[in-house]
Amino acid sequence: MQTTHLTETHFSNLPIHPDVLSGLREANFEHCTPIQALSIPHLLGGQDIAGQAQTGTGKTIAFLVSTFHHLLTHHETRTGQPRAIIMAPTRELAVQIHKDALLLSQHTGLSLGLIYGGEGYQSQKEQLEAGVDIVIGTTGRILDYYKQGIFSLEHIQVMVLDEADRMLDLGFIKDIRFLLRRMPSPEKRLNMLFSATLSFRVQELAYEHMNNPVHVQVDAENMTASRIQEELFYPSNEDKMLLLLTLLEEEWPDKAIVFTNTKQDCEKVTAWMQADKHRVGLLSGDVPQKKRLQILDKFTKGQLDFLVATDVAARGLHIDKVTHVFNYDLPDDPEDYVHRIGRTGRAGATGHAISFACEKYALNLPAIEEYIRHPIPVTDYLSDALLDDVKAPRYNRKKRMQSGKTYNKRGSSNGRKHNNK
Repeated sequence: MQTTHLTETHFSNLPIHPDVLSGLREANFEHCTPIQALSIPHLLGGQDIAGQAQTGTGKTIAFLVSTFHHLLTHHETRTGQPRAIIMAPTRELAVQIHKDALLLSQHTGLSLGLIYGGEGYQSQKEQLEAGVDIVIGTTGRILDYYKQGIFSLEHIQVMVLDEADRMLDLGFIKDIRFLLRRMPSPEKRLNMLFSATLSFRVQELAYEHMNNPVHVQVDAENMTASRIQEELFYPSNEDKMLLLLTLLEEEWPDKAIVFTNTKQDCEKVTAWMQADKHRVGLLSGDVPQKKRLQILDKFTKGQLDFLVATDVAARGLHIDKVTHVFNYDLPDDPEDYVHRIGRTGRAGATGHAISFACEKYALNLPAIEEYIRHPIPVTDYLSDALLDDVKAPRYNRKKRMQSGKTYNKRGSSNGRKHNNK
């Protein structure tokens, strides 16, 4: 496995405002990641950035540091209106950006507002009415409050679009354009756009609403980071669940996310993992927002070891120290593969991404490998070496697997035989 290290660029060697540097030091940020080393110098000089970088490359710190620095070095008479706006595609991502912002902004005196749909409507409204320097949120709720006249966009000095490709995929383009057209003109503000892919639609948005942005790209040759070890299995339908449970025991991940393509499979996998005594939480579109946040909090704090999630539910997640990602189902969209495995190997750490090309979803593999520009190494396994003492979940007792395996005992190998594709 190759490892991507942090760069030799120190934050302290960049002309960042002292109050922002204090926050970085206290949060133990010393060296820049590649996206930070490439983008922050341009941003400190007032140049707009359109950055192509995967989840986990440190782009959040890049745009937060640049936002704080710009506001602290471009003073304006206090109006109680926002001076910066950071837009994210999902509530979870907005919450996590806000959490990072609180950590880094402690010495700046800047006030932060977090707004997103699903809950807290009145309290978020009151927060804006009290006056904030920086608004962090989802476009729908931002647009809602703006149209009510709760806040103005006339004083915006910094605009950030995070995961722009996801925002367009989710149909937010009209809302984004509506908001951007009500801010000062692009040349009168600092603009940042970050996206896993810079598609034509994303580039069109950038050049329409930004001021001659510099294109910054990380990992141009590979769509997946070299610090992530990728591995592919071809399980039969009968072996698929037992292979997952065997690998969980063999790998014993500190923190892992298991992805499925449907909420039904999400529930099924969760039930089997719970029956096998794993500490696991479920994230699908049916889980209420309040419960979703509770599950994420438990996972972040280590009270849960695993999340089982669908792509829709997991979009925008920003959780540190995820050691493993399991693609129980190969995604239908190649971009989702990149987003999924980007949950591990974050900020210079290493990670392991294990995928199953089962009979139902193996046809998705060629498009994925074409998109990431390399084949995924294949590993064979011995069917009779899988766990044979797995307790079926209650709802599935009548359909309990009849594996008849007697070869393997708990703690033994699954009989991996590496086959370099």
